[in-house]
Amino acid sequence: MSRDPQVAKPSDTIAAVARRMSEIDSGLLPVVEGDEIVGVITDRDIVIRVVGEDRDSEICVSEVMTSPVVTCVESESLKVATKKMAELQMRRMVIVDGAGMLVGILSLGDVAREDSARKVGHTLEEISEG
Repeated sequence: MSRDPQVAKPSDTIAAVARRMSEIDSGLLPVVEGDEIVGVITDRDIVIRVVGEDRDSEICVSEVMTSPVVTCVESESLKVATKKMAELQMRRMVIVDGAGMLVGILSLGDVAREDSARKVGHTLEEISEG
């Protein structure tokens, strides 16, 4: 899991968030207002909801983010997290602590480093079915 991820604010522009995602080589940023995770913005959200709809890149993240956020609690096992990722066809999962505070992001790459290639292949296959 990548700890202490960069975040976006609902009022950030899509252009600014896309630049930040490029700089840190990330396809997902949690969207945080105060201490609350209110959504996520993904590279796919930007392509489909901004570029694909010919919208201005100066619009706010809040207009195109994915919400509500599906999360896993850091105390849950890797097996539980990967099962949820597969069922929901997600490549990245926001990880929170017991109080719902953001602690990191689990990606398929993280799973590959922790688990067998066979399991990663199976998870990727399930994610890609949709």
